[in-house]
Amino acid sequence: MPRRRIPTRSPFAATALLLLAACTTPPLAPDPTPLIPPAALHVEGVPPVPARLLPEIQRYSSIVGHQFVEWHPQRREMIVAHRAPQASTVQLFLLRQPLGALEPLTEGAEPVTEGTWEPRSGRYIVFRRARGGDEAYQLFRLDPATREARQITPDGQRHFFNDWLRSRSRVLVSSVPLDRTAAGGTRAAVATTLSVVDPDDPASRRIVAELPGPGWFNALVSPDERQIAITRYTSATQSEVWLVDIASGQRRRLLPAEGQTLRAAHFTSGWTPDGRALFVVSDRASEFRELMRVDLAGGEPARLTAHIPWDISGGDARRDGRLLALLANVDGREELRLLDGASGAERPVPPMPGGSVTRVGVHPASSELALVVNSAQGPGQVQTLDPASGRVQVWTRPAGGDGIDLAELPEQRTVRWKSFDGLTISGVLSLPPARFTGPRPVLMLMHGGPESQARLGWNGRYNYLIQQHGIALLEPNVRGSSGYGKTFLDLDNGRRREDSVRDMAAAIDWVATQRGLDAKRIVVMGGSYGGYMALAASVRLADRIAGAASAVGISNFVSFLENTESYRRDLRRAEYGDERDPAMREFLQSISPLNLADRIRQPLLVAQGRNDPRVPWTESEQIVRSLQQRGMPVWYLLAANEGHGFARRENADYYFAALTEFLRRTLRP
Repeated sequence: MPRRRIPTRSPFAATALLLLAACTTPPLAPDPTPLIPPAALHVEGVPPVPARLLPEIQRYSSIVGHQFVEWHPQRREMIVAHRAPQASTVQLFLLRQPLGALEPLTEGAEPVTEGTWEPRSGRYIVFRRARGGDEAYQLFRLDPATREARQITPDGQRHFFNDWLRSRSRVLVSSVPLDRTAAGGTRAAVATTLSVVDPDDPASRRIVAELPGPGWFNALVSPDERQIAITRYTSATQSEVWLVDIASGQRRRLLPAEGQTLRAAHFTSGWTPDGRALFVVSDRASEFRELMRVDLAGGEPARLTAHIPWDISGGDARRDGRLLALLANVDGREELRLLDGASGAERPVPPMPGGSVTRVGVHPASSELALVVNSAQGPGQVQTLDPASGRVQVWTRPAGGDGIDLAELPEQRTVRWKSFDGLTISGVLSLPPARFTGPRPVLMLMHGGPESQARLGWNGRYNYLIQQHGIALLEPNVRGSSGYGKTFLDLDNGRRREDSVRDMAAAIDWVATQRGLDAKRIVVMGGSYGGYMALAASVRLADRIAGAASAVGISNFVSFLENTESYRRDLRRAEYGDERDPAMREFLQSISPLNLADRIRQPLLVAQGRNDPRVPWTESEQIVRSLQQRGMPVWYLLAANEGHGFARRENADYYFAALTEFLRRTLRP
């Protein structure tokens, strides 16, 4: 298996937004000192935000963890991603020993979250970086000694690192064109280019294959470096595995086998050491995604985790194949599972600290595992585990949070309710401390995707509103969410889109049955698709909510599909419907919040990045202008240097403070 995360949803699906958080307080005395927005943040309709809010908010926003990126190929050292408490963006650091000093590798205004060592001796690092949140990623060669970085991919395309041809230290890169380079700013068809690049000589780039469409990802090189296994993604419940010959570029479909009409998800996961078989993750045999082994000579895939009734969400393996380390998404908490590589039998896992294991990586020269663990009491903490001895070592501890005792933060719990059609819906509930009396207001946070999932773990900035202002946080996993089987995942597709909105209504019904919660004081908020859900609540549940906050949200499905980057368009049509079909176009227009904006009666806050390639900034712009034309007040933040969410601390801090003031006014009794 490769040293990378097994996808549990489309790589193009929107991710959870760290910028979202809120609080509510009793009325404040007038503050003569307003908070000044950052220079790149355009603000409309936002009343003065008290500057004194920011220091207390930052006590929570400065609590940051670490993300394991990759082991050094030879030494017991690793790359971690981290945003220092006072820094603006996430960067890469070298960590040479447990609890050692973090040595900066990258720097600058643009975030860097991924990197990989040159595989033979670690001479250099290859990392990716975009500009201004545009997600037009370029790859760079970094000298770890001098920290000199040199771009190795051409502008005008979006590039991803996939794997190494280890014997020659060549990078396998996948690339797609961008609309900005197309005539008229859009493309009718998109192809994915696979190429091999020598980071020491980028001009030597050799194209391996041109693949039709945009949904090709996670290309993995075979041990003999003769072929590539790659996933072709169509939707969250339909994808294929193909083999590409590196010398000729010829390709053939491996799964589903030729002649099979099976509709199922298949994701590349890794090669066996002898190259005769491939590990895949697939839901072809059950509701959930299992790890399987597929012989290239033919035959049905062998099921290795059929005994685990949950999705396999990540994994890694020893290079000799003797140990498989997997992550199982058990009802929103990720658990470590160990399998014998030869027999497939599950091995006992040594006692581990509590929390959710969100990432695992096996050292290429040993069996030591690097793990990232987080919980309600702390963000990502990198630990290592020796499977033989059971020894656990802590490599990083959370930074920031002056004066905050993380151990006092309360546990979360999973709650469930019945929706309009009897379907059981679940959610993650975080309750404020007992010192807050009376029914508490509720922030209903909708995840993006929609093929994503609210999971148990670190609440980030939301801890401020939970701990200091007594707001309960409810994160529903409405139909269409991942983690609960492929049937559940498909229940919101196409014309069933608004059934997930009805699940939100059922959540409000459930809140009304809880003595400690106040169903009359609910704000719905979310980012990306969650932003659409917030807008949908504004028009469909206007009489049942106190307000809504949408970040990078879809306001009109037709304009969204026509203007999202072309490398995403067909992948999103599989989820929402094809706007080119007249009947579907009419339906999409009928459910779009923009066309129902006259129903919005409660306060609305909208935040957007100007460079967003997923949900174009015009989606937020048009709902804001529509409300302004009707004389409806709306708070609007537009960041010129952001994309699909606010990645820079200064922008996120101002947004959080503005949101605090918005909710203080909206949720007052």
